[in-house]
Amino acid sequence: MSDNELDVRPLRKSDKPPAIFAAYGGLPVGRSFVLVDNHDPKHLHEEFEADHAGSYDWQYVEKGPTAWRIRISKLSTTPPPRVLANTSNMADAEVQPDEAGVVWKLESRERDLDSTVVALAPNGGIDAHRGAKVDVLIHVLSGSGQLITELGDIDLTPGVLLWLPRRSRRQFAAGRHGLRYLTVHQKRRILSPTPAVPQAF
Repeated sequence: MSDNELDVRPLRKSDKPPAIFAAYGGLPVGRSFVLVDNHDPKHLHEEFEADHAGSYDWQYVEKGPTAWRIRISKLSTTPPPRVLANTSNMADAEVQPDEAGVVWKLESRERDLDSTVVALAPNGGIDAHRGAKVDVLIHVLSGSGQLITELGDIDLTPGVLLWLPRRSRRQFAAGRHGLRYLTVHQKRRILSPTPAVPQAF
């Protein structure tokens, strides 16, 4: 069976990815097309790996110098379930004094959820703020600290599973060994709260 060929060389750079992903989306399982480009589309390969890991195959047919040809095959209707990370390894990682912010995040663009692992430096924190219009599930991985709410404080220790209702007031204060936690919520374009400067407790 011969492969269809998709030559994106005449297209503008911004028009190439939509055309390529549209061609892939229209493939029946078990079929493929040959992508033709004027350079090695490594960034595109990374996007396929983020969104379609395990459900596609990427094989170079020709590697330049004037044309690159890659056979892209569809192996399944959807990406299969897969392991993204091991939170035990994340929990065991030593928190650095100047570490603050997101240390892992869900990369797939075609998703309904957002998920991150946030690390707060020893005695650091996240300033008081009102959450976005999404409910957030938090699982504490390592370290210790407190969640400061309008009605009191909640101790944070490994294993604690927290529910943060949408728009609720919250503030995070990490203990002397730092704090690391996993967040899961509906996908939404929101700005992450700014970690506070470490303080003495």
